[in-house]
Amino acid sequence: MMVVPGQWLGVLGGGQLGRMFCQAAQSMGYRVMVLDPGEESPTAALADAHVLADYDDEESLAELARNCMAVTTEFENVPAVSLETLARRTHVAPGARAVELVQDRCVEKAFIQAQGVPVAPYVAVHSEIDLQNAPADLFPGILKVARLGYDGKGQHRVATREEALAAFSSMGEVNCVLEARLDLKAELSVVLARDVDGNSRVFPVARNVHHDGILAVTHVDGQDSALTTEAISAATRIAEGLGYHGVMCVEFFVLKDDVLLVNEVAPRPHNSGHFTLNACSTSQFEQQARVMAGLPLGDTRLLTPAVMLNLLGDVWLPTTDNNVVEPDWQAVLALPGTSLHLYGKKQARRGRKMGHINITASDFGQAVKIANEIVSLLRLPALATLSTL
Repeated sequence: MMVVPGQWLGVLGGGQLGRMFCQAAQSMGYRVMVLDPGEESPTAALADAHVLADYDDEESLAELARNCMAVTTEFENVPAVSLETLARRTHVAPGARAVELVQDRCVEKAFIQAQGVPVAPYVAVHSEIDLQNAPADLFPGILKVARLGYDGKGQHRVATREEALAAFSSMGEVNCVLEARLDLKAELSVVLARDVDGNSRVFPVARNVHHDGILAVTHVDGQDSALTTEAISAATRIAEGLGYHGVMCVEFFVLKDDVLLVNEVAPRPHNSGHFTLNACSTSQFEQQARVMAGLPLGDTRLLTPAVMLNLLGDVWLPTTDNNVVEPDWQAVLALPGTSLHLYGKKQARRGRKMGHINITASDFGQAVKIANEIVSLLRLPALATLSTL
């Protein structure tokens, strides 16, 4: 089934990923309806229609299904039952099973291992007894809530078993996973799209730098290696195991000896794929619309090396005299190869994703050089580097 331009596509969630999906879908001629409980949101500001309701409101889900030929989600914590409800009346991508599976870290990790793909050493934590019996080599570790954790939220670094027990208590003893804290050489991600016929297209592998649990810098040089080949193979295997349709991201840890471990799966476009907006002929968001509409998958080749810099609300925070100063966009955009993408959020808060900057250049070293000029201008927390995979 092909959805013809002019018809409606739907999205659950009003954040910046939905906004960029909306922009891509509208540029292809589609109308977009968003279902989101917020009166104002980045997606609702641009969408052709906004259904103001909770994600489990049956009448609103029925309205979305009645109007839209296909529906997607822009964040992974939408109720899976809502996707099941929609799927009885319209096409949904990704499906409820895939989304539900990765909503729980315990279930997700077991599934990834079942695909023959390794993850970091861990133990599922449902009670204090699980922590008391956890292997000693999981300390020092990171205790993470099993559900609803993202961007470093719901995580505690714990050096000892006693610290883990205290952290578990402070989080209300909800289900968690305890992961060993690893000495990492790098972190990378694979963003891919898979259509209903099982065809896949993979974007170039990205190398990522995080600060305080939030992505700060993405590097994409387009160079292939045994490591990138292994990462693509593992991500593809996971997508096939999920029976996945849509755009998804698999994040990896790279250990000092080049051992590759999966960190987590995001059943949606991803922050580390934002470089595709300027460095590829098809962005991850256009690819999302193509899958929904039953169109051929787009070209994922890298047209130019790129660096992506995440912009958090910290860039706008008040000075000592309580004046909020707008970043010096004029100085930033005077630099060659720079593209500014802001998400339309009215209030800047520390740690809140407000936008990103893509830097493209014919030479990766030049992209890194310009990126670091911007890091200095905006006092961003992490530098771009020339190291490769």
